[in-house]
Amino acid sequence: MSTDTWSATTQSLSNRHTLVPVLSGIGRRCLQISISLLIPVLSLMVPGVGLRAQMVDEAAVIAAMQQPDRLPADIERDTRSRPEKIIPLLGIEPGDRVVDIFAGGGYYSELLARVLAPDGVAVLHNNMGFEAWGVNELTDRFYRRDPGNIDRHTTNGINLDLPAESVDAALIVMALHDLYVVPKRYNGKEYVPVGSPMNVQYFLEQVFNALRGGGRFVVVDHAGEPGMDNDLVADLHRLNENFARTEIEARGFEFVTSSNALRNPADDRNRIVFDEDLRGRTDRFVLVFQKP
Repeated sequence: MSTDTWSATTQSLSNRHTLVPVLSGIGRRCLQISISLLIPVLSLMVPGVGLRAQMVDEAAVIAAMQQPDRLPADIERDTRSRPEKIIPLLGIEPGDRVVDIFAGGGYYSELLARVLAPDGVAVLHNNMGFEAWGVNELTDRFYRRDPGNIDRHTTNGINLDLPAESVDAALIVMALHDLYVVPKRYNGKEYVPVGSPMNVQYFLEQVFNALRGGGRFVVVDHAGEPGMDNDLVADLHRLNENFARTEIEARGFEFVTSSNALRNPADDRNRIVFDEDLRGRTDRFVLVFQKP
């Protein structure tokens, strides 16, 4: 059966008045039930026609979080990261391919692999620095256990090395700000830059090119103090939300929405995020973009 024939058939089946105009009452109701049962069966007979996979929603992520074989460190992180609020923003389905950029120890990568199962793939991306930072967690994640269908993808610097239109969505969590951090050294009087800033434009263009049309890019980061100079904000390992949005939209992304799921108005955004009493408690913004 061709797709055109299928469309005509379902249209006719759905119009009970065309089929049997004289039926009424119980007879008509029985015909309606028969049609509702027949249409899904016919859809299986037509190539390319069938039921669409269900989008990954909050319930799907919670189910993944409740799996008994998760790492204790991941379970401990759940309450502050709230992945059930973040992952659905990616607009993904089981079977998709999603990249977790600068994934560190792979916390989000494993959850993504679970909700994308059985045929989807989570790409755990790191550069050498992020991989070294997450090495202990990565060891625990992959040693004598199955974290799901994860493709480990380690590159140099800010080179993503992802083929064009190869992923359905991209996620970067508390790492975009690092691209704006310029190392400094104290010269006896003041701190002076000892390096150059990263080419953030090039990085964002790579993300854009790697996404398929309609693919989403979700950014989570430590919020900076509004009005503070961007360089000073970066020194605190934070990022100004409006600045981040402007930078990303300038690379061709369309803004979709934002989320307050990780906001914390009690955070002192004039302090560096590594202060012990702030770790895991910072005010974090969540921005969602889409490739047209």
